[in-house]
Parts: sequence; C-alpha cells; structure tokens
Amino acid sequence: MLKDITMQASQPEIKELLSYSVFPDPEAVDEAAAFYQGGDSRLFGYEEDGLLLGVIGFDVMEDELIIRHLAVLPENRGKGYGRGLILELLLEVQPKPERVIAETDEEAVNFYRSIGFEVYSLGEKYPGVERFRCIYEVEESEE
Repeated sequence: MLKDITMQASQPEIKELLSYSVFPDPEAVDEAAAFYQGGDSRLFGYEEDGLLLGVIGFDVMEDELIIRHLAVLPENRGKGYGRGLILELLLEVQPKPERVIAETDEEAVNFYRSIGFEVYSLGEKYPGVERFRCIYEVEESEE
C-alpha cells in the first residue's frame, strides 16, 4: 500500500531507505530527509505486511512528475517494487502528469531502461560519475 510519509522523513527506517538513493554519507541522508520536510516535495512509501519496502520522493511541476529519490530495500530489489512505486504514484497524483522524469547514475539506469524510460546521457556532472536523464511518456491507459 502506498502512503504519504512526507512528514515522517526523518524517522530511522525512512532515512535508511533514503540512504540507498543518495551518496552514502550521513550528511547526505539528513539533507535528503530535510528536503521533504521543508518544501513542496513529497515522499511516499510502499508498505506490505507492516514493513516499509520502498520510498519514492517526487515533485509535480506542470505536466511532469519528477522523481527525486527512489529506493527499495536491497533484499526486495528485482521483485517489481520499484516499478510498482512509480505506477501506483501515477494513479495517486492529480492532475495526471504527461511524463515522468528522473536523473540517475550508472548503477540504476538499467532499472529505468527496463521499465520503458528513454535514457539520455548527461555526461559527467561530477568527476568520474556519469549521470543520466530518464524520461517516460505516460499513456492515457496508465492514468
């Protein structure tokens, strides 16, 4: 079940999940949690049998849904939860976006490619780290 956890972003289990989607540094995790508590961005979590399995942080700007963070517990990766988070979010967000956009690194780019996102290299935004822009055009049947 998808639920809004924006105001709980600083809780340990949520920060643990956020840590999988940012540079592995306690300060970066704290900044990610604070990002949701101090602005218009929202953070949703996917819970199953009382366990928080994944999170998706996002903004909606005009006709675009911009994914800021997406993470699933390591032991639950490859089971469709990441894709499910995105699809369930598309059902929740009003008005419906025309496209979903994410920026990611080489480690996660194949996930986005495998679920239908078009992938474009942004080059090395940071020394030695290639970044990618991933875009998914939402079809009416998914709304």
